Amino acid sequence: MGAAQCGLRKGYVEGTNSTHVGYLEAIYVIEEFLNNSIASMLCKSCEKWAMEIGCKEFASDCELTNRESLEFHLSIGFAEANRIICLTKKLIK
Repeated sequence: MGAAQCGLRKGYVEGTNSTHVGYLEAIYVIEEFLNNSIASMLCKSCEKWAMEIGCKEFASDCELTNRESLEFHLSIGFAEANRIICLTKKLIK
């Protein structure tokens, strides 16, 4: 039906005050099971895990253009912390 991956991020996490933050790295629900609260339940399991290992905050992210993901995050209690553009550069010797 779906899957979620959560992790522990150490150091700075955008919009948080803690040094160890539970992080929703990815969440996926098979299309035919969308709108059945599965993603919410998966996220709650990740939050529970984060609390069990001592986290006081939980964070996530989504692409600037992914309105569906943003709406999902907001609907389950996340608050937008910031908007960023990530940049990369190849290092050539």
